[in-house]
Amino acid sequence: MELDLALDADGPWAPEDPTSLAELQTWQTTLMDWIQTIGADPALPCPAVVRQADELCLGLRFTDDATITALNSTWRHRNQATDVLSFAALEDAPALPDVSSVELGDIVISLDTARRQASEQQHSLNRELRWLVSHGLLHLLGWDHPDETSLTAMLQLQEQLLDGGGNVQASELHPVDTTVDGNAR
Repeated sequence: MELDLALDADGPWAPEDPTSLAELQTWQTTLMDWIQTIGADPALPCPAVVRQADELCLGLRFTDDATITALNSTWRHRNQATDVLSFAALEDAPALPDVSSVELGDIVISLDTARRQASEQQHSLNRELRWLVSHGLLHLLGWDHPDETSLTAMLQLQEQLLDGGGNVQASELHPVDTTVDGNAR
């Protein structure tokens, strides 16, 4: 399986941010590892078309609070910044047999919010961005968290993905805030 990743990393990077966080190869390797981990486990929910695809396509964009507020207002009718938005392409797609290339959708992350959350959680920006990208990816794969049970399952899988590797290494592990709020956490 191959991953065609469209990365828009023109967001407001700070001089102290690791440069690897804005590199295509970093995220391509990490996302591919996560997708293969999820797809290889029949116990984990994952669309069959994703498991069978030769190529997956998705977009990842790092932006600022102003841009994500505008997107959040337009698409979720919430005029506030959020940490991550996912725009899943598979939600309304018909089930087609033998599709070799599958569009998953787009993940948009606010670097401004990610930096604040990393500071609040007392962990690195690396860890926060990996957390947010994994959360967005799970939404693209059909995961949701309408209740505490679903949220707990999703958060546990995110922890497994982060602990399992990928190119963007976390520098430390801290407990995760599992409250459901406006920040899709």
